[in-house]
Amino acid sequence: MADPNPLLPQAGSGEPEAAPSLTVDKRHRRPTLDDTIEHCIGDFGWPQILQATLVSFAWFFDAQQTFISIFTDAEPKWSCINSNSSSSCNENSNLCQLPREYWSWDFPASTSIISEWSLECAGSIITGLPASAFFSGCLFGGFALASLADSALGRKNMLVLSSLLMSLTGVITAVSTNVWMYAGVRFIGGFCRATVGTCALVLATELVGKKWREKVGIIGFICFTLGFLSLPFIAFLLQGSSWRLIYLWTCVPSVFYSIAVFFLVRESPRWLFIKGRKDEFAETLRSIAAPATRGSLTQSFFGRCAEWEENNQETDIFSAVKILVERGWSCRRLVAVMVVGFGIGIIYYGMPLGLGNLSIDLYLSVTLNALSEFPASLLTFLFIGKLDRKGSVLGLSLLSGVCSVCCVLVRWKVLQIVLELMSFFSACTAFDVVLIYTIELFPTCVRNSAVAMVRQALVLGGALSPVLVAAGRKNGLLVSYGVFGVTIAICGLFVVRLPETRGRVLCDTMEEEERKNVASDGIYCV
Repeated sequence: MADPNPLLPQAGSGEPEAAPSLTVDKRHRRPTLDDTIEHCIGDFGWPQILQATLVSFAWFFDAQQTFISIFTDAEPKWSCINSNSSSSCNENSNLCQLPREYWSWDFPASTSIISEWSLECAGSIITGLPASAFFSGCLFGGFALASLADSALGRKNMLVLSSLLMSLTGVITAVSTNVWMYAGVRFIGGFCRATVGTCALVLATELVGKKWREKVGIIGFICFTLGFLSLPFIAFLLQGSSWRLIYLWTCVPSVFYSIAVFFLVRESPRWLFIKGRKDEFAETLRSIAAPATRGSLTQSFFGRCAEWEENNQETDIFSAVKILVERGWSCRRLVAVMVVGFGIGIIYYGMPLGLGNLSIDLYLSVTLNALSEFPASLLTFLFIGKLDRKGSVLGLSLLSGVCSVCCVLVRWKVLQIVLELMSFFSACTAFDVVLIYTIELFPTCVRNSAVAMVRQALVLGGALSPVLVAAGRKNGLLVSYGVFGVTIAICGLFVVRLPETRGRVLCDTMEEEERKNVASDGIYCV
């Protein structure tokens, strides 16, 4: 009669009977937690496909709120209206030096916050304030909320809460009456949104086995691209209408999405186990395991979970961050990858915001930038299993920096937009690889916090970029694109301080990470 518990060692037996892909801890001669999870969810079944895709779709709405200010905060086009002032009013005139009766906006003033609140002559700090406030909110929210997904709330609940609050805040943004209220609500929206992408990425990758982990992570990046691409489409449909409608069109669907995730998605089995919630761990594995594997998940099988008690690592709300910084190796990794992330973020978020500074149609340029994310995501999807993390990030960062600086040096507009697209494409690809890289650098007990901290470094670059973009409108591209390029090139060099992780095993605790780093049996977590 077949053994009903093929993963478990039986009395008087040597090796446990296991699936062909199952590996065993060579020192203890028994299956590890990672072995068991791989056995249960290593085969990519429909339950995992549906849940991972639904979770990853959070990136769609995240992208909309990240880049929505490209259209809502843009300076609208204007035209001269006084025929007797043709000598003093033309397309090259300084708007702030013309009498108000000499010109008018091409569309109603309500199409942008700049025209509605008469900010056309305000300084770069004021016009860039709402976008900077949003990214600053992301920064503070990321540090304040990062460890909640690792400790009290878990990946799923944190994703639902962040997505719902981001959506509701966006609805409130639509009723702002002045730039100060608008910037304040955008800050709150950024604070609430801070962990959406992080939780979606970590949860989606922890719902599948190692074979599919990298590719599932790319689904989120593709959804982010689709969300970005939806913005010029929505803005074009609403051309001539109030900027407030763009917020409503993007935020109301996100509310319903958050509710759907709450009822349809399961929590990460890895997180449930290290928090000691063994019954939920067992039920989750049963619900998402492939049909061929589900039959072996008997009650006695899950009764042996006590053998992995060493993986049960309780943490309070802020202890995950404390664990990261109190150990020298993890602190060094975190600092290095955050510096790299900062450089990538200043290009990734700054380039789209600065498109209005180029002499090309805004809708076309934003669409081209959004479309350039598709080959970036596709390239990562196809080659992430073959790409060395360190070399890829370093090469892409340097290429992005060189192209960004070249945008300042050339004067031919077609070549300028080509270089801009190349710089943005390189930063997009580096962005995708860095997030996958971070997942592999840190164990389950602090993984969400580590990814969140790196995303906050990315966002810090985004928080600085709107002010540089606004200054670049009046002082030339050198203030924006030149600074962008130099920053990402210098920051990218810090990746040489990180270990290579391609093809390595995911660890669950800090102790396991350290133990496998010094193991001599060829199983490493770095």
